[in-house]
This record gives sequence, C-alpha cells and structure tokens, in this order.
Amino acid sequence: MQTEALLKEIGLTDKEIAVYFSLIELGPSPVRTVALQAKINRGTTYDILKKLLDEGLASYFDKTNHQYFVAARPEKIVSLIKQRQEQLEGLKKRAQDSLPELQLMFEKRGGKPIVRFHEGIEGIRTILEDVLLTMEKQNDKTYFVYSSADIRGNVYQAMKDFSERRIKKNILVKTISLGEGGQLVGLDERKWMPANKKDLKATYELIYGGKVAHISLDNASNPVGIIIQNQEIYETQKMIFEFNWSKL
Repeated sequence: MQTEALLKEIGLTDKEIAVYFSLIELGPSPVRTVALQAKINRGTTYDILKKLLDEGLASYFDKTNHQYFVAARPEKIVSLIKQRQEQLEGLKKRAQDSLPELQLMFEKRGGKPIVRFHEGIEGIRTILEDVLLTMEKQNDKTYFVYSSADIRGNVYQAMKDFSERRIKKNILVKTISLGEGGQLVGLDERKWMPANKKDLKATYELIYGGKVAHISLDNASNPVGIIIQNQEIYETQKMIFEFNWSKL
C-alpha cells in the first residue's frame, strides 16, 4: 500500500501504522477496541496512541469516563512531513555549525595520521578536488607543490579545469618544478630545481591545509596517490618546501 510506505518513510513503525489505520477504520473508539482491531496488546496500543497524539495524527475526547481516540484527517500527514523537513533543516544547520569542532577532533584523534589511498584517473581527480575544497576554507589560501616533469601531465589530465577553478576560488600556489617544464597560469609562482631527467623518479607532491598528497605512477604507468592528513607532517613538509624555495 502506497500510504503505508509513506508513513514508514516519515518514521512510523508497522505497529504504529496498524493502530493509525485501525483508528481510521473504526472512528472514535476506546483503547480496548483499537487494540483488538490492530491485533496489538492493550498496553502497547496505549503507548502508540500517546505517540500518535504527540505527532498530531490522533486526538481524543472523554465519553462516559472513557477516553475515545480519533484519527486526524489525512491532511495532517502533509503537515507532519513539513514538520520533519523543518526539523531536518535545523539538524543540518547544527551539524554544519559543529563541523569545525568535529573535524578538529577527527584530525587529532590520538595524534595518528589519517591516510587515504586513491588510484586511477578518478582517484587523482578526488585528490585535486580535495585540494580545492580544503584550500577554499583556509584563511591563508596558499599551498605548495613539488612538480615532477614525469607525472605532471597525468595529474592535470584528471581535472583539466583545475587551474581555472583554483583561480576562481582565489587559491594561490607556489611550485618547485623538479626538472624542466611547467608554466604560470595565474595566482601562482614557480621556481625550478635542476634535475637529471634520466635519473628522476620523483612523486608529485601537494602540501595543503594540514595535508600532504603524493602522486606517482605504478609499474603499469597508472597514476596512484595517497593523502596524509596530519598537522605535524604538513608543517614539516611546508617548512622544508619554504627552505628550498628560499634557496632557489
């Protein structure tokens, strides 16, 4: 029944639905009659009726020293759904307000780094998306990159509009290129570190917002990457990068 599925969607149990339908079928009735119709014991039926009263799906009146219960009109279901939506919006707002505290707790859980592994073009796209999402929330919107000539093309092939999106978000990047290649595209600075391309087997490294990502190629030349989320590791890699940057 479509109505039964709808009532389940808004949180009613099978027994609560049975009691509600019994009220509709019976009209004004005492607890005993409703319990018999719903095939549920009287005590449980009474508890369910109290919940239906709270939800606005039922009401009651006194008649000759007995309570008679009545189902609310069907339109009340729509009102209940609207009420649920408003509650969910309030819950969503509270969750958003709590996110910074929860993220801090998550990042500092026992001081252990959080490591996530990604592979293939989709995996690299996930890493680049994380860079954008993380950096747009930072007060200092500058991140750092060690760019390996052997891997650079594989990285940005995964998200060809990455630089365009980065610039729109006013995110800045400083890049040290390991080997030849690479060019400026906007809101970026680049320096080159001499390297013998023949012997170069470097990863592509991004240092950003409390995280460090490494991207390389596996034996089949497929891109693979990891994100390490740890403030201490981030600060260390940032310090090393800034030292190298100052020397170039």
